[in-house]
Amino acid sequence: MNRTDTSGRRSGIRIMGQLIGLVKPLLPVMLLAVFLGTAGYLCAIFLTVLAGYGLVNILLEAQGAELKAVFAALAVMAVMRGILHYGEQYCNHFIAFKLLAIIRHKVFAALRKLCPAKLEGRDKGNLISVITSDIELLEVFYAHTISPIAIAVLTSCVMILFIGQFSTAAAIFALAGYVAVGAGIPLFFGSRGAERGMEFRNEFGSLNSFILDSLRGLDETIQYRQGERRRGQMKERSDKLGKMQKDLNRLEASQRSVTNLTILLFSFAMLFLMIGLKQAGTVDMTGMVVGTIAMMGSFGPVTALANLANNLNQTLAGGERVLSLLEEAPQVQEVAGKEKTEFTEAAAEHVDFAYDEEQILRDCSVKIQRGKIIGIHGASGSGKSTFLKLLMRFWDVQEGRVNISGKDVRNINTSDLREMESYVTQETNLFHDSVANNIAVGKPGASREEIMEAAKKASIHDFIMSLPKAYDTEVGELGDTLSGGERQRIGIARAFLHDAPFVLMDEPTSNLDSLNEGIILKSLTEERKDKTVLIVSHRKSTMNVTDMVYEMDNGRNS
Repeated sequence: MNRTDTSGRRSGIRIMGQLIGLVKPLLPVMLLAVFLGTAGYLCAIFLTVLAGYGLVNILLEAQGAELKAVFAALAVMAVMRGILHYGEQYCNHFIAFKLLAIIRHKVFAALRKLCPAKLEGRDKGNLISVITSDIELLEVFYAHTISPIAIAVLTSCVMILFIGQFSTAAAIFALAGYVAVGAGIPLFFGSRGAERGMEFRNEFGSLNSFILDSLRGLDETIQYRQGERRRGQMKERSDKLGKMQKDLNRLEASQRSVTNLTILLFSFAMLFLMIGLKQAGTVDMTGMVVGTIAMMGSFGPVTALANLANNLNQTLAGGERVLSLLEEAPQVQEVAGKEKTEFTEAAAEHVDFAYDEEQILRDCSVKIQRGKIIGIHGASGSGKSTFLKLLMRFWDVQEGRVNISGKDVRNINTSDLREMESYVTQETNLFHDSVANNIAVGKPGASREEIMEAAKKASIHDFIMSLPKAYDTEVGELGDTLSGGERQRIGIARAFLHDAPFVLMDEPTSNLDSLNEGIILKSLTEERKDKTVLIVSHRKSTMNVTDMVYEMDNGRNS
């Protein structure tokens, strides 16, 4: 993923607002969590308040019956504090993990819409970081941020009203303390750490990309003796990330120190204030002791709020990266709701296409008749593969038209386009799964017989049967247990299984020897039936089975 332009970043409040908006389906559970949390904190606070009240009564030689009631209330509150805290944490984590699952579904749906135009060339390690660690960071926000904010506000309001029974001045002073600890300090340190949090998340994603590339290129690294150099680069990146983490930890330590000092100052200031009010005759002995204890014991909710700001720097940075991905508009919008289209023919009319400033196709026109095998021949980089992607509508042309069945592909339902086209790419991507399941990508729910028939057409059935578990053999990560030719033939088997009327093949024989190339091309001619096949290749031999060949030269065809 590209680095975020920090000059255009949204504010922390806006990020939190958008993340909170996702809680709507689980609002009743969130309200229950807030209620349980507030009640739990009040139980904890009033444990000390009642203890202070009981101590004052002992000093004033109160009656035993009143003291028994105080001790009974203390026992009940102690038990309820544990029960309420458990209930609050259960609700918060239920919301968090439920929402993380929802967000993951949303992110994968967004990636599907953005693919392939917006994702080609993107930093895969950074995308993985968004999908995994950035979304995981949101657990902190949903489980330990939303309800604590509401709990801190409600608890503080109750305590201000309680302290206000003894003195209005003391209530106003308590309000000032709560605001300073729960809002002032977090906002001050949050503004200082927001930028560093985003930089840390971006650098973390960059390190992920570097490690991913290093693992994929491990054989080449060993072969060319680049291990020391690669390890040095990894150490440099790790040290940089460690330094950034150290800076964030230092900021966190500073905030905790300032928070604790502020609480201490406000607590002693309240004590002196209440002593002064007692001497002035404004409050009695009970009011002085209970009011002071109430203030000192009620900083728990706002302290939890203040401590959130440290983790919140990275959480909000991760949240912004997730939200940016969800909000990113696809370069090519999917089409739905149009009249169903059946394949009859395809054509390109005076097509111009460029990747940003790099012109790929210029005034390109191709006619593809139904039932024919059409070849496009040309050197690497001449625009052959790009032409296939335009037929698949992975991108839209800048000038001209790409037509299927006489309709502009921009006016054809995307689902119809996918049904009528089978696309064999230059590099076949395989999943860490069985051979059968990798072929079945071409037709979800296909039977084993259908999979085997497709493999026979792709001339890979005999090889698969020689594997230890035949079709149930796992191909390894990215298919690394197979050769390039074997992976390519699995890709061709997918196309046969998909059984679409229009087959697009991008260098289908580039990784095959002459014998297997001949077998694949023979299968194509035998299995063409009502199919239309478009083959792109730089090999002259591949063009031997075609009915017509277009020569591609620097984006122009002849």
